[in-house]
Amino acid sequence: MIDGIRDFFAQMIAPAAGESGIASQHALHLATAALLLEMMRMDSAVTAAETAAVAGALQTRFGLDAAQVGALMALAAEEAQQATDYFQFTSLINKHFSREQKIEVVENLWQVAFADGHLDAHEQHFMRKIADLLYISHADYVTAKQRARGTG
Repeated sequence: MIDGIRDFFAQMIAPAAGESGIASQHALHLATAALLLEMMRMDSAVTAAETAAVAGALQTRFGLDAAQVGALMALAAEEAQQATDYFQFTSLINKHFSREQKIEVVENLWQVAFADGHLDAHEQHFMRKIADLLYISHADYVTAKQRARGTG
């Protein structure tokens, strides 16, 4: 699996990145995608709207094309299945993202949660857990939720 991740980033993202710290950027892309995919799987069914919300968030956040997003989502799904907790993902985000960027991640997670038109209790629990791990204040958490819902 590690070779697959390395090949993906070498072929698709690294040529466009061109900056130092490429490896940490790849890991950050993977961590963010893994959290978005986990949100998508929190309720009983994965819908096309949720998948589109994840893909759209990744395209916007990282400037990837559709093929790159598809490959990233596949790798993130593998990584998330092998993960024992969310800390490995949130610690990377905490290390590399500003407060505002972390709030945007929370907003993206809310968008995925709202995409199917139903907010499940598992989704709410996951959001609170991730927001806590990202050190997001309650006010920022609520604001991100309202923006994602379209009321903020």
